[in-house]
Amino acid sequence: MTPLAVGQRRNIVLFVVVSLVSGFGGTAMSLVAGIWVMALTNSASLAAMAGFCVFFPTLFGPLLGALVDRLPRRPLLFWTNLVVAALLLLLLAVRSADQVWLLYVVMLGYGISYVLLDAGEAALLPAALPGEALGRVNGLRMSAQEGAKLLAPLLGAGLFTLLGGAGVAALAAAMLVIAAVLYRLIRAAESLPPRQRRRIVDETREGIRFLLRDARLRAIVLVGALVVTMSGLTTAATFAVVDEGLGLSVAFMGVLSSAQGAGALAGGLLTGRLMSRRGEALVGTLGAVLFAVGTAARLLPWTPGVVASSVVVGVGLPWTVVAAMTAVQRQTPHDLLGRVAGTASTLVFGPMAIGIPLGAWLVAVADYRLTLVGVAILTMIGGLLLTGRASLKRSDGEGAVTGGGATPDRAGTADSGAAAETGSAAR
Repeated sequence: MTPLAVGQRRNIVLFVVVSLVSGFGGTAMSLVAGIWVMALTNSASLAAMAGFCVFFPTLFGPLLGALVDRLPRRPLLFWTNLVVAALLLLLLAVRSADQVWLLYVVMLGYGISYVLLDAGEAALLPAALPGEALGRVNGLRMSAQEGAKLLAPLLGAGLFTLLGGAGVAALAAAMLVIAAVLYRLIRAAESLPPRQRRRIVDETREGIRFLLRDARLRAIVLVGALVVTMSGLTTAATFAVVDEGLGLSVAFMGVLSSAQGAGALAGGLLTGRLMSRRGEALVGTLGAVLFAVGTAARLLPWTPGVVASSVVVGVGLPWTVVAAMTAVQRQTPHDLLGRVAGTASTLVFGPMAIGIPLGAWLVAVADYRLTLVGVAILTMIGGLLLTGRASLKRSDGEGAVTGGGATPDRAGTADSGAAAETGSAAR
């Protein structure tokens, strides 16, 4: 790898700190929003709607990504953070169940911001860093976000107990303001958006077509989509593992969640080097294999083994997402980055809307072990078939539009949704 200039190393630090700060605030707020609604309404279904509001805008990723391609990326990231910070401060007025609708509006705004920030960062990263550094930076950002997710729930819940939801909203707003300032400090050779534009619907279709017609890129993204969907299918089954399989309190889910976060944190430190040596397709496939192995290991009637399985899943699941988004960023023209990244985000995370309820239904009608076995087999076979033997070979620059480097006249080749997607995982 070519040695990085001082400014590029500075950009890496800024991107990682942004992921840490925004991941911390977003995780705390997303958790507390549901707790807050539950405290006000005593309704679990209404509490779950807070999470749905954060997730729902992901389905409109291609359209929002096309909007990102029409705007300068750094100002977009800066103002999006400030606008959402201002929205969060509206929650200081929430006092009763009659004002829960305001929580939903703010969390919907949070969800829209996630998509805009993911696509905007995806387009900005290749303009700020050379192509060969993108995988490493994406891995570091994933580790930063997963590290934040280990602490943010505890601090958020504790702050809610002491100060109520308003205290957590103020904390999350402060984190967004800090992130906005850090974005302003990033130096990147960005090109201006074209002045002559077509209809935004046509531009959205162009991004979708670009992703779907590139067989190698499409395969890597679909591996990520497959694994994320399968993780949704196992959500209810994991609860059954703790309750029926191990005979433990459901509170033990917190231990498994922490173990998975620790795996993701460690995996993020390794994925960049592996990706730079062997390519995104191999990392995505290895991630799918690790996820399948970890899922199967949850069948073990042994508590330490189940904890270890969560660590393995924590490494494998984010690897597939990091690989998919790094592939997008290295193979997409700069002027298409926002919409292609938005489309990839929708493909990867959209099926979760089906996976989670389908997994709950499967556990209700059949033994949870069948779900885990089925998921492990489908993930293993699907991951290997989607990428194929040819895709496992290192192919730097293959299919890339600019050869993987950011240049002044063409500010990079693609997107970074890696941390974006691990950030999305926090949603």
